[in-house]
Amino acid sequence: MADIIPFFATPFAFSRLPDAEPLNQQLRQNFLAREAEGGAQANPRPITQRNATTFESRFDLFREPAAPLRKLKDFCFSEMLRVVCELNGYDQATRSQLLIYSDAWFHISRRGGFFGLHNHPNASWSGVYCVDPGRSDADLKESGALCFVNPVLQASMHLDPGNARFSGAFAGGVRSLRLEAGQLVLFPSWVLHDVKPFEGEGERITVAFNCWFGAKEPLKP
Repeated sequence: MADIIPFFATPFAFSRLPDAEPLNQQLRQNFLAREAEGGAQANPRPITQRNATTFESRFDLFREPAAPLRKLKDFCFSEMLRVVCELNGYDQATRSQLLIYSDAWFHISRRGGFFGLHNHPNASWSGVYCVDPGRSDADLKESGALCFVNPVLQASMHLDPGNARFSGAFAGGVRSLRLEAGQLVLFPSWVLHDVKPFEGEGERITVAFNCWFGAKEPLKP
């Protein structure tokens, strides 16, 4: 009998912040106030395609001293370290040697707001935390969806009954996520992704971050 082994799998991690609502309310107020300040709080050098109904902040969010931001940073980095250590087989002693460098920012999208296809160079891991998913129109399943492109681009060059119904880790196409408040998604920074237009009421608010790592001392092989 043949053994089926996934050779080129891509790790994603999903987590939730317990009792997230109080923190999310504080983050929401903080971000809306920053957005209202305008240019001083906005990303001065936007690259990825977006439109006027999506606001992107500066990339220094996790360097801010406000208590709600420190709490979110602690949660995101704790989950990130857990995933990195599990995937790399690092023990507690090795974990204590790791250094995290990061950029972090927030997005606020209103009706029609989207974010174009991109990835994050010069980082190994990226994450998205959902503060508020907004209230999407009921009949639009892709509203505000965070979508990831299958990195095995050639997988769908020919489809027939031999491969048309692959599922789970072997499935092709695009993976779409409708984020929920308090949800954290971690993924390798090289994975292409975008955010579909948000069609709904209120604001879709997320925090995004990139991480790259060093070590206090050279890691043992």
